[in-house]
Amino acid sequence: MKIATSLVVFYKKYISPLLPRSCRYYPSCSEYALWHLSHSGTISSIFAITLRILRCNQLFKGGIDYPIIKRKFASSYIFFKHSCVEPKFWLIKQKKDKFYLIKAFDLSKDKKC
Repeated sequence: MKIATSLVVFYKKYISPLLPRSCRYYPSCSEYALWHLSHSGTISSIFAITLRILRCNQLFKGGIDYPIIKRKFASSYIFFKHSCVEPKFWLIKQKKDKFYLIKAFDLSKDKKC
C-alpha cells in the first residue's frame, strides 16, 4: 500500500506539473487514487484506479466521480457534544455497504477549541 501511495505522490509532485492539465474528472485521477488507497484495500484500489484512468479520455463525458469504498459500521457510536475533532471526509451511502468518499475542506481560519 505504501509503495502504491508513494508512486502516486511521486507522479503528482514531479511528473504531473510537466504535463498539461487533462483530467476530465473531479477529483483528479491522482487525488482519486490517493483517496482510494487510503480508505480501501490495495487490490480493490488498484482495480478502481485502473478503471478510472481508462475512463479518463475523450470518449467519456467526465464530471464528478468520487471513490466508492466498502465499509461496515458498528451498530452504535459515541458522539461527544463538544468535540474539537473535525471530519476529514464524508461517507455518503450508495448501496448496502458501499459509500461515496467525499473529502471535507476546512474553509474557516479560526478554530474555537
